[in-house]
Amino acid sequence: MPSNDVRNLLQTAVPTAAVGAVTVAVSGVVAGGKGALGAAVGTVLAILFMGIGLYVLQWTAKTLPQLFQAMGLMLYVAQLLLLLIFVALFQDTSLFNPKAFAASLVVATVVWMAAQARAHMKAKIFYVDPDSEKSGKSEKSGSSS
Repeated sequence: MPSNDVRNLLQTAVPTAAVGAVTVAVSGVVAGGKGALGAAVGTVLAILFMGIGLYVLQWTAKTLPQLFQAMGLMLYVAQLLLLLIFVALFQDTSLFNPKAFAASLVVATVVWMAAQARAHMKAKIFYVDPDSEKSGKSEKSGSSS
């Protein structure tokens, strides 16, 4: 993974994990141990889904750039649908508090998306690859002689 990708991942995962820790603490106070467990599961699930999505999107950008925008839209819709399915599947569970699970899942997902948008806006990404510009000039100057 190139350094920009790692930086982007860190700038999204760290705030999400921090907010997840806060939701675990609040859920633990409000709903007890099952609430804390539900919030932890929701946060981990959101970070896992969104991290996999970020990886797939970066892979698509490098290998199939012509599909990048369509893949991004499809990926976010698929992630949100999968998260909705998880909430529906675990709404009646007795393993943990489903309300804390759903709340932390939503909060972590929103924080991830906001942090990812912020990281992208702050990134210093070249619009033109400097290496290809140099190689293009040398090819042009070599062919005109």
